[in-house]
Amino acid sequence: MAIAKKRKAVASKVDKNKQYSLKEASTLVKEVNTTKFDSSVDLHIRLGVDPKKADQAIRGTVTLPHGTGKTKKVLVLCTPDKEADAKAAGADFVGLDEFITKIEGGWVDVDVIVATPSVMPKIGKLGKVLGPRNLMPNPKTGTVTNDVAAAVNEVKGGKIAFKVDKAGIVHASIGRVSFSPDKIAANSHELLNAIIKAKPSTAKGTYLKSVFMASTMSPGISIDTKSLMN
Repeated sequence: MAIAKKRKAVASKVDKNKQYSLKEASTLVKEVNTTKFDSSVDLHIRLGVDPKKADQAIRGTVTLPHGTGKTKKVLVLCTPDKEADAKAAGADFVGLDEFITKIEGGWVDVDVIVATPSVMPKIGKLGKVLGPRNLMPNPKTGTVTNDVAAAVNEVKGGKIAFKVDKAGIVHASIGRVSFSPDKIAANSHELLNAIIKAKPSTAKGTYLKSVFMASTMSPGISIDTKSLMN
């Protein structure tokens, strides 16, 4: 009952008929958080695209200026000559055949997988396991590269990948509720800017249909999309 009352109290602070500025939302999302842990702050962005069309399947990467607030576990799949570079950059797991075997057995206790181009033929068979979890290395997201040290540094430094789902929505974590409103706003702006720049020329009508900000288990806050496009 106490939790229900608390959630009702914070929900009343969010006007469902109002669209907030990014700055307002970044302050309000902290005020309506109901969890006792450091919740994730997420953006849910509905786009006016058709994900079934290859040129409208929006995806990309962006480095958040203040990081995500979460230390990501990185696995580097590479040949022995690249292992030292990966370890020096801070990769949590480095290797090849032993990790391919582990993944085939169901192990996916990582947030990002980086691979060198030469080992991709071996990794291809892991698509059914890694694909649904968005863990498959991809040149477009910078996770297939010979410069494994740079890739690991970028991920550890706040680089995230975004991808539109089948419903035309991008879901992404841009920080934690412990962040200041300014940091939440700055990270949000960086992601939204990247998505706006990725607008395909073939997309017709309204591109940013809706944007909501929410922390874990807390009410969503609608953001004024017109101000974002401007």
